Amino acid sequence: MTKASRKVTRDYQRQQQRAKSNSATWWIVGIIGAIVVVSLFLVIYLPSRPVAALDGVQIYNSLPGQHSEAPQIYAQNPPAGGIHSATWQNCGVYDQPVKNENAVHSLEHGAVWITYRPDLPQDAVNRLRDLTRGQTHVLVSPYPDLPKPVVASAWGLQLPLDDVNDARLSLFVSRYAAGPQTPEPGALCSGGVGTPIS
Repeated sequence: MTKASRKVTRDYQRQQQRAKSNSATWWIVGIIGAIVVVSLFLVIYLPSRPVAALDGVQIYNSLPGQHSEAPQIYAQNPPAGGIHSATWQNCGVYDQPVKNENAVHSLEHGAVWITYRPDLPQDAVNRLRDLTRGQTHVLVSPYPDLPKPVVASAWGLQLPLDDVNDARLSLFVSRYAAGPQTPEPGALCSGGVGTPIS
């Protein structure tokens, strides 16, 4: 083989290696691009889907957010927002009812307030307590005279439920605890009033 033909062969081999390398690079770029698109879908689109996508959620618009230390009468039972105390209820689990006006301030901070009838069986109450694990913005308390055994509330949103095992309850918590409906994003649900039992 002559020098010229060896050179041509080497050049051809280099071109082939470059082509393989470029092909691998484009595959890697494509995979990274696909991961970015899927991640954006999961992080941005899913949490911001319309509320109606969660069947049974009641929506209350234009709720006032002023502070007042006077007792309030709320249109919803339990309240889903409105005029409230200047002090919020610390998130966590309570075995006694909490004051509406403090809990509503927690909703303003992005809390999901899960209320349940005081006669709810203990295993069902334990299931509700499990929903607070690892959560900074979930408040659980008994609430007399509820229209349903369990009612999950976030600011301007409410989901009445017959069963604590309804899959919509955990979805409501994951979507709205410190979620897009929060009037004061980034606000804490600690440092207020109340000592949760867990």
